[in-house]
Amino acid sequence: MIKSLFLAAAAAVAMSGAAEARDQIRIVGSSTVFPFTSAVAEQFGSAGKFNTPVVESTGTGGGIKLFCAGIGPDHPDIVNASREIKDSEVKSCAEAGITEITEVKIGYDGIVLATSKEHPPLSLNQEKIWLALAKEVPVNGQLVANPYRTWADIDPSLPADKIEVLGPPPTSGTRDAFVELALDKGCAKFPEIEALEGDAKKAACQTIREDGAFIEAGENDNLIVNKLAANPRAVGVFGFGFLDQNTDKLHAALVGDVAPTFETISDGSYPVSRSLYIYVKNAHVGVIPGIKEFVAEYMSDRASGEEGYLIDKGLIPLPAAEHETVGVAAMALQPLTN
Repeated sequence: MIKSLFLAAAAAVAMSGAAEARDQIRIVGSSTVFPFTSAVAEQFGSAGKFNTPVVESTGTGGGIKLFCAGIGPDHPDIVNASREIKDSEVKSCAEAGITEITEVKIGYDGIVLATSKEHPPLSLNQEKIWLALAKEVPVNGQLVANPYRTWADIDPSLPADKIEVLGPPPTSGTRDAFVELALDKGCAKFPEIEALEGDAKKAACQTIREDGAFIEAGENDNLIVNKLAANPRAVGVFGFGFLDQNTDKLHAALVGDVAPTFETISDGSYPVSRSLYIYVKNAHVGVIPGIKEFVAEYMSDRASGEEGYLIDKGLIPLPAAEHETVGVAAMALQPLTN
């Protein structure tokens, strides 16, 4: 009780001069959500009532860490996230006095495995993706250090190109979602893995090889796009929006015979699909100017609706009924519940 009162008092003191200390919204987080939030920020600022928000691409994990560090003008107001916030992160926020967070689902995205158009597109499934990237794989009933050096080693129908995948670092929400939707799902298909339990099974599924086949290319997805142009035989892992903005240079692998498109991502038939979010620090609403109005712009039909300007940026929109429901909850600043 005493600790709670202390945190509340500290938060009040921290926010007492916030309006004078900062008069524009600060947003951090996912590189995948960054282009969408930046577009909303530009539209919001151009209206002239509020300053244009500052948007930084820090990765989902890094952004949430900054977001959960405290209340006050030194801390971000909103975090972009390419996955749901974890229970452990909500707990970390609460320990810093951030007890009310509003989750806003802005749309959908697919994680693509793309190559240069100078290279034929791959046809993969989750099992082949896991076999290409896992640190250990089953051979003759035993888990051994990954022996696969080319895609053809995994499947003779695939090209005999060296496995070289450029992907996001562990701080990225794209990495988290890729592990969950591609590696975990592919790993589960093998009886040798099914025989494992607990942490051993998790480690077998999620530990990525460190022999150069997977290269952490940082939080900047545009950098991966540029590297694919320079190295046509490499494969890049990033959000669909970056593919959609670079269709003149890149094409995506099929996953389970399904191509990533607006339709297959929104209906869930593309296997590596996910939801995208922003999270709002409710304690900053009404203190840092314009937060609620910014959320209203984000969830407006003209922005994230089925024909909104974010669709041109590659966002897969929520169905109309869900978009309306999410928008109502967002404007009411409904906090997350445990």
